[in-house]
This record gives sequence, C-alpha cells and structure tokens, in this order.
Amino acid sequence: MKKIGFVGAGVMGHGMVRNLMAHGFEVTVYTRTKEKAADLLGEGAQWADTPAACAKVSEAVITIVGYPRDVEDVYFGENGLLGAMAPGGYVIDMTTTRPQLSKQIADRALEQGLHALDAPVSGGDTGAKNGTLAIMVGGERADFEACLPLFEALGSNIRYEGPAGFGQHAKIANQIALAGVMAGVAESLTYAKRHGLDLQTLLCTISAGAAGSWQMSNTAPRILARDFAPGFFVKHFIKDLSIAEEESSTVQTTLPVTGQVLAMYQALADRGMGDLGTQALIRYFE
Repeated sequence: MKKIGFVGAGVMGHGMVRNLMAHGFEVTVYTRTKEKAADLLGEGAQWADTPAACAKVSEAVITIVGYPRDVEDVYFGENGLLGAMAPGGYVIDMTTTRPQLSKQIADRALEQGLHALDAPVSGGDTGAKNGTLAIMVGGERADFEACLPLFEALGSNIRYEGPAGFGQHAKIANQIALAGVMAGVAESLTYAKRHGLDLQTLLCTISAGAAGSWQMSNTAPRILARDFAPGFFVKHFIKDLSIAEEESSTVQTTLPVTGQVLAMYQALADRGMGDLGTQALIRYFE
C-alpha cells in the first residue's frame, strides 16, 4: 500500500507524516485546523476536508487525535472515516484511548469489510520526529503484518500485543510506569536543589547509574533548561492516567502511585498548565 491518510497532524503527527513521506508513502492529511498542516502541505502532503474525504483516497488511514470523544467522532461521526473507507482498507488508531473503544472500532470495521488496528505509541515528539517510536499494536496478527512497513517508517520498537484493545492496554501499562518515573525525577531534582547541589552535575552522576532512565536522560535536561514546551501535553497525560484508573477498576486492581501522580498533574491543569509538557510536573513541587 502506498496511499496513506493521516488524521490529526499535531505535535506528534507532524513528525510522523514527514517520516511516512520520507519512506515513499503518498500522504493525505486532515486536521480540524488546516493552517496547522500548512507546512506539511508545502512539503508534499495532500489535503482532505473531512476524515471521510481522507478515507476515500487512502488504502490505510492512521489517526492520532486527543481524546476518546475525538476518536469516536473521527470513526463514527457524520463525516467519519468508517462510512467512507473502501472495503479491504486498513484503519489504524494510534491515539491512546479506551480499550473498549478500540474493540468497537474493530467490530464495526469487520462488518464493513475493513481491517482495524489499535496502535498507540510512546516516545513523544522526539520519537515521532526521529522515527524511533515504540508502537504497541492490537488486532489481527495478519493485519499487523500487512501494516508493518507503515510502522517501520514511524518506529524502531514495534510489538504485536494481541487482539483488539491489547495495544491500548500495553500503552496504559506504559503510562503507569511513566507516571512513577516522572514523579521520581521531579522529586529527586527538588530534593537536590533544596540541598544546594549542582543539578547538572547531579544528572551526569545519577543518569549513568541505577537511577538512569529515558526520562532522566531526555526530560530532566528540559526541566533544568526551564523548557516546558509539550513533547506530550499535561492534559493528555491526565487523560491517559484517568483511563488507567478506569481500566484498573474493571479488574479489581488499585493503582496508588498512579492515583497520586494523576492528582499532581490535575493540580497543574487546575492552575492553567494543561498545555505544558509533562516535564512541568516540577512546577508542582515548586
């Protein structure tokens, strides 16, 4: 397949579209605000006025939008792509959303002769730009294999997780792990600062030891630079952790650390910081 639709060219989507085009795919883009895709159109992407119009000219459509309600609108709305996609096409939702919604999309797609995958990603704007995203895929294995060239244009750690919804469950587990790490990084830097340590020296020291992590190496330097531009929005992390709590309740599991970190991020959002990057958690401690 060569003709790819892409719905939702935001912070992550820009890098992903560029990587698809760099790998020879013909990409048609839809976003709610056309101006946000102007640079991509200038680089060779085509424009569609609706998700349905995007689907009509594509063999596969990738979606990565904000919230579950946005996913529902893109797939099931008046101009949704499921009603417009030609039989045999592929729909790939890379939004982090509710696993049950991914199952609903897969069921509806099957009824219409389509193939559906849920394939949320991790790696932020840096991973999207560099084509090094981790991609967690749920759906039929044969559909995963058919779409592997697409995934290989976008990521470097691509895993089939299981049937529909399992990509979402894997991403939720990722976000649960990330929540604790982010809080640990912010708390560590707060402690060190209060005791007068040089924070850059500290990072060089502990990043190379047992406390080292991707967040310590990539996000902590942004904190020191007071760079709170979103590689991943606070408001979207709140959405993800809220889904984690909802899903944990369905299997009688509690997530005490996740709940505490969610409350921290919610406090930031309540103070108008929802559009900052997740590294802004340091502001909670300050």
